[in-house]
Amino acid sequence: MRFLFLLYGDEQAEAALSPAERRMIVEHHMVLSERLAQEGRVQSGEVLQASTTATTLDRTSGCVTDGPYAETKEQLGGFYVLDCADMDDALALAREIPDSPGLRIEIRPVDTA
Repeated sequence: MRFLFLLYGDEQAEAALSPAERRMIVEHHMVLSERLAQEGRVQSGEVLQASTTATTLDRTSGCVTDGPYAETKEQLGGFYVLDCADMDDALALAREIPDSPGLRIEIRPVDTA
């Protein structure tokens, strides 16, 4: 079963990290990604550019605005799509994702119907 892991974080707090702290987080993600790939569990995953690069289209009004839809402290910073046995397995994997400032992980089963 596939699950989407949406990684939300505090962009301002992340920007305040030292280069060494950022490098350590990235290295931990790489190690986890490589292990999950070797296990055949990775479907997809990406780091996103800062929310300031986003453009939002309101399909109801047709209005296009710069920036993300949600004006919150936490912004979507990346995602994984992983094969997991069930939600318990997905939660166990989420606990292995390297921590970063304000990290919250939303986990959703992928609808394959």
